[in-house]
Amino acid sequence: MHMEASKNVLDLPLEPCSTEPLTGFFRNGHCDTCEEDHGSHTVCAVMTAEFLAYSKYVGNDLSTPRPEFGFAGLKPGDHWCLCASRFMQAHDEGCAPRVNLGATHKRALDIVPLQVLADCAAT
Repeated sequence: MHMEASKNVLDLPLEPCSTEPLTGFFRNGHCDTCEEDHGSHTVCAVMTAEFLAYSKYVGNDLSTPRPEFGFAGLKPGDHWCLCASRFMQAHDEGCAPRVNLGATHKRALDIVPLQVLADCAAT
């Protein structure tokens, strides 16, 4: 797998998203991506109870621990590299989480308009 250039949506060096819990397609704490990352895990999002419930409802349970995969489950306030399409789906349903623009990979822009990300930017 060849990791793509690590630039964020602001065309600056990609900042870390989270090391606790450890996130990212490469599990390196960054929302880095590559051709094999079919889900485009490129949006660094701050989890909310509303988003976690929504994600579980649509079939991606991020809150239940899965120790067999070394996954403790996410809780509100955790930062996580979301699939860009899931973020966009949540946005369209009115429950998108906040976004760390500095840690969101520029490839997210293939799916999510910059204005949508900016409107959801964490302060």
